[in-house]
Amino acid sequence: MPKVVLEPLKKYPVELTAVAAMLESGGSSGQLRVDFGVLPMGDIRRQILALSRAPEWKKQLFAFRPGREIFDDGHKGHVFGNLFLSGLADIFKNTGKAIEMAKDFMEVKGEILPATIDNGHLCAILENGSTIFGEDEIDVPKKHDPNLRIKELFSNIKVKAFPPVIKRIKEADLIVIGPGDLYSSLIACFLPEGIKEAMQKTKAKKVLICNLMTKLGETNKFTVSDFVNETEKYLGAKLDFVIYNTKKPLSKRLAEYKKQHPELLELVKFNSNLLKGKKFIGTDVLLLKGPVSHDPNKIAKILLKL
Repeated sequence: MPKVVLEPLKKYPVELTAVAAMLESGGSSGQLRVDFGVLPMGDIRRQILALSRAPEWKKQLFAFRPGREIFDDGHKGHVFGNLFLSGLADIFKNTGKAIEMAKDFMEVKGEILPATIDNGHLCAILENGSTIFGEDEIDVPKKHDPNLRIKELFSNIKVKAFPPVIKRIKEADLIVIGPGDLYSSLIACFLPEGIKEAMQKTKAKKVLICNLMTKLGETNKFTVSDFVNETEKYLGAKLDFVIYNTKKPLSKRLAEYKKQHPELLELVKFNSNLLKGKKFIGTDVLLLKGPVSHDPNKIAKILLKL
């Protein structure tokens, strides 16, 4: 989402608001959450970088990863941006103020909001009835069979939506969901109390940018229809548009990318007979070369026409 949607759109005369789930529990963000009792700032940091208009040295500093500490999910070292945001949140005891101060430092265009400021953790019930705890275990399965599908996603405590998020949903013209990890990043944003109700009432057009590839532990064997059905289930409303990729990269390019990202399994499939009508926008949204990723400029052009 930050690189594919926020970065290209900040070049256009549009008002942008990014929302982060705040239920992360792995890596640098998760460790700082344990050590200081602050909310996880990883997604907020990525959004700040994407919307930043600061000099290049500030961006490099914000993304700098010092240290050799290895966390449970394999990530190594803390990210400076996470330390900066967590330090501000710890000093001021105010997540919103910490984000605003970091935005000022990074010269951000637009708003960046936490979906909730309550201290919840992501949980999931699998198709065999077992329950897993923590966003990190959903994102990178270590203790359960990753081939099992997720049947239900929820927070371990009741979390309420951060009020400005509800206001922005009601005022929005377009709500863009994805691309990103379906359960641990995207659907997690809909769990705070009040967000689903706001989504049902808003007049904004709701758009899903479907992932390019399925992911072990989250979207095994998912088709475009599966992404749509799960999103609408937790959104509590129908999507107006679904953008999905129809271009197949060369086999060599795909194989090289999967070597770098073994958690990614296969290209998301679609049924051409099922996906008809104005709701489904199937087109080539791939980068011309390099990683098997969305082309931000292609996505921006589609979104600006909706």
